[in-house]
Amino acid sequence: MTSARSTTALPATIVAVLALLAACTPSTPPTTPTSAPSSSMVLPPVGAHLDYQLGGGYPNPRVGIVVRDRTDEPSSGHYSICYLNGFQTQPDATDWWRTTHPDLLLGITDTSWDEELLDISSAAKRARIVAVIEPWIADCATKGFDAVEFDNLDSYTRSNGRLTADDAVAMIALLSAAAHRHHLPVAQKNAVELVSRRTEIGTDFVIAEQCGTWDECAGYVAGYGELVWDVEYDAPGLTAACSQLPRWAVVRRDLDLTAAGESTHVFEQCP
Repeated sequence: MTSARSTTALPATIVAVLALLAACTPSTPPTTPTSAPSSSMVLPPVGAHLDYQLGGGYPNPRVGIVVRDRTDEPSSGHYSICYLNGFQTQPDATDWWRTTHPDLLLGITDTSWDEELLDISSAAKRARIVAVIEPWIADCATKGFDAVEFDNLDSYTRSNGRLTADDAVAMIALLSAAAHRHHLPVAQKNAVELVSRRTEIGTDFVIAEQCGTWDECAGYVAGYGELVWDVEYDAPGLTAACSQLPRWAVVRRDLDLTAAGESTHVFEQCP
């Protein structure tokens, strides 16, 4: 209840102080931030086995984490990670990029996968690429995926010197921020040499390929602790990775990542 006592009965100095305080008090409460805090994002469960299902989804009760392409649906009952190609074109989307955004292509093809490198050499082009990709991220979130993986962070190493590590760091930082706006944690995919810049790139865990084969597993663990999972593509790589990471963190798949039931399908875990 407001006092009925008039301020005119108070000493002039007190009246002046009260007036100053009233002038400094904001008329409206502070604006609440619109972005969710990082605590709203759920990281992959440590101790859960991984399956990498980019060639087509299928049930797998032996694992707790499943990665699928953004055009697929999340795996029911699993921690589901949405795969997006953040630095190169998907082979079936190259013509679309050439038609709609030709100046965002570097003009260099990753011949191993028939993918063209995106031109991330300038801030303006990086921003435009994110504008293309962010709706795909939003779709991953709407579908119910729990996290995202942006492939080909290491594409700068295949650019014939036209792209740099700094370009890659700047690009993944933008993609990470976009994913976080949709409350999705982000996997660092390969590029172990950038682990030391984790704070800059904004990634939350690792999905590596062949860290056993290339003796890189320890480098990822140094930056991310237990939040490291690895995909190997041959028996020696599986053996090496299983000796460097917890057994639950490693899976061997066939190189084409075919679905279960196909003749070339391979799914193996550490013994």
